[in-house]
Amino acid sequence: MGLQHIFAMFLSNIAVPIIIAGVVGITGSDLTILVQRAMVMAGVATIIQCYPIGRVGARLPLVMGTSFGFLPTNISIATTYGMSGLLGASLVGGIFCGALGFSLKKFRRFFPKIVTGTVVLSIGLTLLPTGIIAMAGGSGSANFGSVKNWMVALLVLSIVIFLNSFAKGMAKTSSILIAIIIGYMVALPLNMVELSAVKEASWFSFPKPFYFPMEFKWGAILPMSIMYIVTAIETVGDVTAITSSGEGRQPTDRELSGSVIANGLTSSLSAVFGALPNTSFSQNVGMIAFTKIMSRYVVAVGSVFLILAGLIPKVGALISTLPQAVIGGASIVIFSQISLTGIEILTSEALNERAKLIIGLSLVFGLGLNQVPSAMEAFPGIVKLILGESAITIACLVAILLNLLIPDKVINEIPK
Repeated sequence: MGLQHIFAMFLSNIAVPIIIAGVVGITGSDLTILVQRAMVMAGVATIIQCYPIGRVGARLPLVMGTSFGFLPTNISIATTYGMSGLLGASLVGGIFCGALGFSLKKFRRFFPKIVTGTVVLSIGLTLLPTGIIAMAGGSGSANFGSVKNWMVALLVLSIVIFLNSFAKGMAKTSSILIAIIIGYMVALPLNMVELSAVKEASWFSFPKPFYFPMEFKWGAILPMSIMYIVTAIETVGDVTAITSSGEGRQPTDRELSGSVIANGLTSSLSAVFGALPNTSFSQNVGMIAFTKIMSRYVVAVGSVFLILAGLIPKVGALISTLPQAVIGGASIVIFSQISLTGIEILTSEALNERAKLIIGLSLVFGLGLNQVPSAMEAFPGIVKLILGESAITIACLVAILLNLLIPDKVINEIPK
């Protein structure tokens, strides 16, 4: 069950450092080190979320990994300031995020169910295209959209549905892992698996701090700090989704605060070891909603595999050979569960006209502006950087503002 969580997030976790390496021209052994550090530090951050150190950590099964949310900002900073400027900004921004987490209780009133439910729903909806792209073979794939990719993806999806509907015990709770293994075995004779990376990978490699030098530039630190606020909002949504789907309750102040503190401080630690910023992975939140197994132990076991994949590169290379179509067939079920969790949060209380207006406009602006970023072409660069790339952030900000500005009685008095 721990492996299920790792398979769900693995390729996304290593994709970001690979993309950034291409931007700054890192290749060969240095690229291997970037990918290795991403795995090790994601595992360390996940264990801290499961088993906190003081106030650092949520004490929840929250899987951490290299964040795609930071990607546009990472590319912009790396292009201007290089890898050293990017890591320096990650270190300072992480400390800022940790400090924000310590004072999060003061801002809890801005996140009632109508806001957190909208954030969780928007997370699920924005992930759905990612699942479809993976089922079709993955972005940039030479055979993207091929019948072969769809056959394998739909086979994996069918196995997950069948086992979850008719199996019992371990076969039911491990349905995603079983489906991935069967899908992988089917993909092998179809020449969808490239094993050369496994042969080339070394047997052991231990990460050393400050392998990549750091520089601290205000032009990099400011946008990075703003993006940490954005991912903190997403983490609040993920924590809410875990407690709502797993235990039918809202998260405590301690859980929310600890998750954001860990989000920041583990990202600073990651920067020291040459890894990019971490945040909570929503697909793993969806897995908890699907399997109904809200276990810190299970997630911690999975994180041990993730650390081993970084310390033993051959293990990581083997897992990385999983075809995107196989991952997509399993992930699409998980992503759908996140959206449903958001709906459950929103419908746990009666939806009046005011609530419908807030939810509707938040989704319209969040998803709409994200799909048409050119609509904000005349806005300042920093505004486009924050809002133009994150449907989750836009939906959250609109929900918070409308919740504060629209009183109940005004909407309730409007005749239908």
